[in-house]
Amino acid sequence: MKVVTFGEIMMRLATPGRLRFSQAKELELTYGGGEANVAVSLANFGLDAAFVTRLPKNPFGDSAVNVLRGLGVDTTKIARGGDRIGIYFLETGASQRASVVVYDRAGSAISQVKPGMFDWAEIFRGASWFHFTGITPALGPDVAAATMEACIAAKAAGLTVSCDLNYRKKLWTPAEAQATMTELMRWVDVAIGNEEDSEKVFGIKSASADVTSGQVAAEGYEQVARTMAEKFNLSTVAITLRESRSADNNGWSAMLLHEGKALKSRVYDIDIVDRVGGGDSFAGGLIYGLATGKSGQEALEFAVAASCLKHSISGDFNLVSVAEVESLAKGDGSGRVQR
Repeated sequence: MKVVTFGEIMMRLATPGRLRFSQAKELELTYGGGEANVAVSLANFGLDAAFVTRLPKNPFGDSAVNVLRGLGVDTTKIARGGDRIGIYFLETGASQRASVVVYDRAGSAISQVKPGMFDWAEIFRGASWFHFTGITPALGPDVAAATMEACIAAKAAGLTVSCDLNYRKKLWTPAEAQATMTELMRWVDVAIGNEEDSEKVFGIKSASADVTSGQVAAEGYEQVARTMAEKFNLSTVAITLRESRSADNNGWSAMLLHEGKALKSRVYDIDIVDRVGGGDSFAGGLIYGLATGKSGQEALEFAVAASCLKHSISGDFNLVSVAEVESLAKGDGSGRVQR
């Protein structure tokens, strides 16, 4: 089973020990990005995962490639060129103080991608699944056109196409997102989003949605999922549900509309080490579950358990195994030392 993902990987510069930007004297350097995070999850789960992007020919581009390669991701289709890698700065929140992300990604190598730069027929040779997020087309009209080109080629090659909506207000407006994503969704089979994505991107809102109250209900999003599935002829729609009680403690669950049936996962009460990449780890878990033939409920529980574990790991990547995820999904959340 080969999965291809396409998007941007960035340098992540985070304050250590939950310091504020104004306090930090040094920053911790790692790498991460929506589709790269998914590729790492799938490689950890034993699938053949390839990541496609464009990176500069400099030490930071080299390091990003080496990190991914070291985690088992196929990096052979990464294009090299451009002047810089995108950067994001992270100030990790605590208690009632929210985390803060500042982007420095203008002019990044991937933002200069144009249609025709990638041989998608060759990239998709032997692949079964293609995944992208709403972040990638938000990087600019040419990148959006290249994403469309990839989607068309993926469907022509018989691949399943999944998209995590991942609306980012710092990259584009809801109107811009809706105009672009509505066209891209014509080629998508599996859509993934959180409580806000469907509203921001497509104007589809749950009647019971209130993401700031710390309370969300799966039942309130069933109609959202059904509306999306009908509007875009989707086979599967997943919506992650985060009960944000504080920066340190969240309730975490999801609902899945699969083969016409609405499914709800168990709810995890999580104490957060690092929530960045939580949605990507859910997407990776869901893709793994569906691609390996799990039932809808099994795939949903696997995805939620995988993303629950990601919240305990520093950095963007979800460095867990199938056995660890399945153990949690079966109910072993004791955290006891494994000897």
